[in-house]
Amino acid sequence: MTDSLAVRAMRRTPVVAAALLVVALAGCADMAGIGSQAKLRDASSLGIAPDSAAVPVSRLDSQWWLAFGDSQLNSLIDQAVAGNPNLQVAQARLARAQASADIAGAALKPQVKGELDLNRQKFNTNYIYPAPLGGSTQNIGLLQLGASWELDFFGKNRTALDTAIGAANAAAADADAARVLLASNVARSYFQWARLNDQLTVARRTLAQRDETLKLVRDRVSAGLDTRLELRQSEGGLPEARQQIEALNEQIALQQHALDALVGQPNVTASLKPPVLDGVKPMALQANIPADLLGRRADIAAARWRVEAATSDVANARTLFYPNVNLTAFVGFQSLGFGKLLKSGSEQWGVGPAISLPIFEGGKLRANLRGKSADLDAAVESYNATVIDAVRDAADQVTSAQSITRQQAEQRAAQTAAEGAYDIAVQRYRAGLGNYLNVLTAETAVLAQRRLAVDLAARALDTQVGLARALGGGWQPPATATASAPSAPLN
Repeated sequence: MTDSLAVRAMRRTPVVAAALLVVALAGCADMAGIGSQAKLRDASSLGIAPDSAAVPVSRLDSQWWLAFGDSQLNSLIDQAVAGNPNLQVAQARLARAQASADIAGAALKPQVKGELDLNRQKFNTNYIYPAPLGGSTQNIGLLQLGASWELDFFGKNRTALDTAIGAANAAAADADAARVLLASNVARSYFQWARLNDQLTVARRTLAQRDETLKLVRDRVSAGLDTRLELRQSEGGLPEARQQIEALNEQIALQQHALDALVGQPNVTASLKPPVLDGVKPMALQANIPADLLGRRADIAAARWRVEAATSDVANARTLFYPNVNLTAFVGFQSLGFGKLLKSGSEQWGVGPAISLPIFEGGKLRANLRGKSADLDAAVESYNATVIDAVRDAADQVTSAQSITRQQAEQRAAQTAAEGAYDIAVQRYRAGLGNYLNVLTAETAVLAQRRLAVDLAARALDTQVGLARALGGGWQPPATATASAPSAPLN
């Protein structure tokens, strides 16, 4: 009876072992209740019209700044793109991400390595080695070629590669976004330099105008037509005008320093002709938000690729719950004594699978999966924040461009009226029909309109640059990457 039970137990051993393996696998693959909760925002949820209802907006040229027709600006942007340290940092990050993708891809391929180990060893007499080996000193040689190949049944290496590719694509898009941002910052800084130069011209005109007015007041005081009060009022305007000129000179120098830093070449602007706003052609931009805005911006593409990478990282975390199967093999020579290493009888070889399976790991795998799911949620919400900000940015630039056009029309009318009033006030003062206070009031209005004209002209150019950047700066996704949203499920 006892023998019969023993025989039956032995026969059932493979079945029991298989059952235990199935139970272990089921326990190890317990991923229930863990997943991403965040959802990607689409164009309709952001208020962007579908393609069929959108006003067509042509894509920008990747060198959109050429439309301004300023050779100095073109040269500065070219130099900035070639030598700005921050852009070089972005390129270095891209190279690092691409190298990581290559490393991940190598795990999908068989690995082969060679080994040569030559040792002289004293064998212990009180261990497992019998005499005459125990207690002797021997030369030990090993010459071996080994190979291994991880059979990626559950996609661990494939998902790791997808994660690395997503990160590399995100780094490439980040580098493109940095290039667009750098070009726009150089253009905006250049136009601010031009604005300050034009304001300096206005300030110098103001100084000359007040000097002429002072001469007129002196003549009238000498003729007994005015008092020293008018003379002092006129004299007080000169130091104020000179102070404004000095303040503008300071701002111009600081703006040049900022532009030098963007270009990455100190004193590069010192050899340039100071730009003026009249020398810049306005860039024609259709002031509409395109329906495909989300596919035109490199920063949004980078955010999408980070979602792709995080999605693949979650998938990779799930594969860690399953067995890992490695096929290994080796062939070579091993001997006591270097002279026998390559002789007959020293050969050795081996081949077989190696299987590792997580059975009890204290919740580490579930915690890792929760962490990766949280990373995916963060990537999705970061993408959502990026697209919301992009839509706001484009809408702001469109609104400002349209408003500035209307403001300039009203300002031109106001300046014409102010200059006419100033001419009348001076003529009446010269003829003794008005007082000097009327001249000062009219002059203040003229100077304010001249400064406003310069500021609006600079704002118009700045807004054109901002709109070009908001619409993607002419960026196009590379042929090797897709600009579409992640296709993998988020939970």
